[in-house]
Amino acid sequence: MFTGQSLPADPSAALAEFERTLAALPDWQALVVIVVLSLAVARLVQVGGDRVITRITRRIDGEVDDIVLRGIHPAGYVTVVLVGAYLAREPIGLNGALDLQVAATILSVLTVIWGLTLVRVGRKVSHELTTTEVVDQSVVPIFQNVWSFLVISVSSFLLLTYWNIDITPLLASAGILGIVIGLAARDTIANFFGSIALYFDGTYRVGDYIVLESGERGRVEDVSIRSTVIRTRDDILVTIPNARLNSATVVNESAPDRERRIRIPVGVAYGSDLDHVEETLLGVAEAESLVQERPTPRVRVRGFGDSSVDVELLCWIRDPVLRGRATHLLNKGVYAAFMETGIEIPFPQRDVHVVDGAATVTDAGAGLAGEEAEAVGDDD
Repeated sequence: MFTGQSLPADPSAALAEFERTLAALPDWQALVVIVVLSLAVARLVQVGGDRVITRITRRIDGEVDDIVLRGIHPAGYVTVVLVGAYLAREPIGLNGALDLQVAATILSVLTVIWGLTLVRVGRKVSHELTTTEVVDQSVVPIFQNVWSFLVISVSSFLLLTYWNIDITPLLASAGILGIVIGLAARDTIANFFGSIALYFDGTYRVGDYIVLESGERGRVEDVSIRSTVIRTRDDILVTIPNARLNSATVVNESAPDRERRIRIPVGVAYGSDLDHVEETLLGVAEAESLVQERPTPRVRVRGFGDSSVDVELLCWIRDPVLRGRATHLLNKGVYAAFMETGIEIPFPQRDVHVVDGAATVTDAGAGLAGEEAEAVGDDD
């Protein structure tokens, strides 16, 4: 066929020369050539593709590239075989109607294979991303659902085009059906757009500790297109619709940094040495391993109460989940240190004095009188 002739340098010219040579052969020989070449190229793609994929993925960090390349690899050599079957129609000499049906069938099979392959690859990539820190995990479920929707939509459009189905009536029906579905599923749609708004606003992501308006506090376990799941400190999973979270006040204790400041309020008796109190509280914070060295702990005098001087120990912990435990340990440490150093923690006291049948009630704390109230008693 090409004996004694040099192949054209231009690929398009080479393809044209191949077509002319193929057309000069008898139909059965042309059919054999097409089938043999398609199977040979498919085998080459199958074997050579494995080697190329192994060489490429070895140089790239992560598993996403491996998932994508190995996912589309089987569809690649199946595509070569189907393309060979598509080109084999001409040598067979099918009539016009049958030829169109065979061509539409081959293209439909090819479209379905690639559609299923791309959806499957998208799911595997999403699963891989949820187990790593490559991207923000809150966007992964949204990416997976949008990707699947786009692939299925494009595949459906191509299938209708192959079979010459007029989609204009379908679009009109879809418009009416869309209105009906929109009214029936308005909550679902609101949750979907709520999830998108929460992501782009950066409200929270998987792993963050959030506090809701209802007072519930927990770790974000999952963010889907419909709802957000948090695990409370009681190890209970709470599911909240995204539309509700999008319109509510959400406190993210993990942003912008995971370090959180905790407050340990305590009252000391009037007359206490405040410098000594401050030194004692800082010693308690320094001795606690859960307290961060930076920022350094500090003590603030907040005010003068009825029975005590109100003091507050401020210190930082590395993660909001440690707040309860750190508060517990610091309270125990403060109480023990005050008992050891003789610093008094006062409590409200009430003294009753009876003079000539009249009772005088006096609130007092730590030796300091508070407000007084008089009450007239009955003579017995």
